[in-house]
Parts: sequence; structure tokens; C-alpha cells
Amino acid sequence: MTGVLIGIAVATTFVVAVHLLRRFVPASVVTSGSLLGLLIPPAGLGVALWRLRDGAPSWQALSLFAGLFVATGFGLTVGYHRLLTHGSFKTGPATKLILLVLGSMGLGSKPIDFAATHLRHHAHSDRSGDPHSPRDGFLHAHALWLLDPRRPHERERYCRRLLTDPVVRFVDRTAYAWFALGVLGPLAIAGWDGFLWAGVARVALQLNITLGVNSVCHRFGSQPYDTHDDSRNNLPMAILSLGEGWHNNHHAFPSLAYHGHGLRQPDFSALLIRLLARLGLAWDVKEPAVELLKRRRHEPVARTAEGGA
Repeated sequence: MTGVLIGIAVATTFVVAVHLLRRFVPASVVTSGSLLGLLIPPAGLGVALWRLRDGAPSWQALSLFAGLFVATGFGLTVGYHRLLTHGSFKTGPATKLILLVLGSMGLGSKPIDFAATHLRHHAHSDRSGDPHSPRDGFLHAHALWLLDPRRPHERERYCRRLLTDPVVRFVDRTAYAWFALGVLGPLAIAGWDGFLWAGVARVALQLNITLGVNSVCHRFGSQPYDTHDDSRNNLPMAILSLGEGWHNNHHAFPSLAYHGHGLRQPDFSALLIRLLARLGLAWDVKEPAVELLKRRRHEPVARTAEGGA
């Protein structure tokens, strides 16, 4: 079993190295790295579950798993998505740095690439040009779109404002190093249990939850707003993704900081943004106007550069 664990750790290191050097290696190597990046987390989760036959993981490993799952999850939802991509609120450089570093530790993606791809999705949602629409196949929307080594990010077109931000540029240059720290760091703290649970198993869950917003939330759920696409609200996905599953709401109002509209739509990321605002660490928070929400439920939402209002 130790040999298997070492193999997973070496393969993870290879994936990180390929993405760091993707400009200098053949497209086939990049594709292989991306494929390994998709296969390693579920394989690691399987090994972690198999090892449960020999007893429960250590409390250190489980604590790291829970802590990193929540912290890096908020880094993705509040940092990468709502702050960076949509400018749903403003914050200072220190808070921005912490959120984006946590987002990098949660997902092997540069923040500007993430933002550009997501804004392209909004601009072409479920039409030609959408990088991950279920209309091109559920598995394509969930993961297979990531295997295209030359998929355009269009950073200049969608994220020119981010290219001059020194904090964003720093995290963008070091994103894969932070991701490696998030996966391999638990090995140094809690041994192989830490690596399996707080590293690869956590990434397996986080990756599939994040990708599930692209696939599940464009196929299953409710559509209170006419957004001219297939975006849906999905309660189980909203809980797992810390609020991102209110996807039809988000496509109707992409710039709003709060995706859950009302007490019946739990949005843990919105709670964190509210807390940051209370502490004076977030400001200019874009909040939903009740009358606007009611009116938009009865009329189509005009598509803009961000895909909605």
C-alpha cells in the first residue's frame, strides 16, 4: 500500500510540474497531465476508503480535511468567483491575497484563467462558444472539456482589468505552487492519512462539486428566472458548494454577491461576505433588491457581457 501512496504523490507532482511548464511541453504531455489530474483525486479517494478497513484515519487528518475543505471552498466561491470574476464586492489587498491563495489551494487553476473561462461561459451560456455546456454532453460539461490543451482562456478579452492587479498577478504566477502545498502539505503534518484525506480525497470532492455546478446545475433543478439558457437552482449542490448551486439566480444576476435569495436558499458564501463586511474587510457589496428580484421572475433577463443583468 505504501508503494501505491508514493505513486499517487509522484503522479501529483508530475501533474503540477506539467502545468507549471505547459508553455514549453508538447500538447500531448499537457493532455496527459490534465487527464492524470482528473484521475488522481478519485483514485486517491478510493484508496482512502479502502484503508478504512484497517481503521479510521487520525483526528489530525480528519481535522485537516474539514478545515481545508471549508477554507479552500470559500477561497473558490468568495475569492475566485464572486470577488475576482464578478467584482461582487471590494476588499483590501491582504484579504484578497488570502482568499485567492486559498482558492489556488483548492483547485489547480490560475485565478485569471478561471475568471476568463467563467466569463466566457456567461457570455455564451449553453450556446456556441460555451466551454462547458451539457448540450455538448453531460460528461463534456462536467470534466472532458478540461482535456483540451489549447482551449482558449481569452484573458485579454475578459480579464484585462485583472492583468494589472499586483495581488492577482502574484497569485496567478504562483497558483500551482499553492495547489501543491494544499495537496502535499498535509503529508508533512499528518502523514499518509493527511495526504489521502486532506490532500487528494478533499480535492476529489472539491473538484467534482465545482465541476458539478457546470454540469448538474445546467441539467437538474428549478428555473425561477428566464435566463435564455439551461441554468438551474439545485439545493443539494447549493449546500455542497457553499451556495454556488443557486445557479439560475446567479445567471439572472451574475454580479450580485448573494446567490441565495431568501432564507429558504442557504448561501454560506454570502454569510462569509456579510461577516467580512461587518468586520470592515469588505465593502461596496452588491446586494439584491427585493423588488428587482420579484419583477425579474416575470420577465426574461436580458443577456449582457456577463450573461445576465
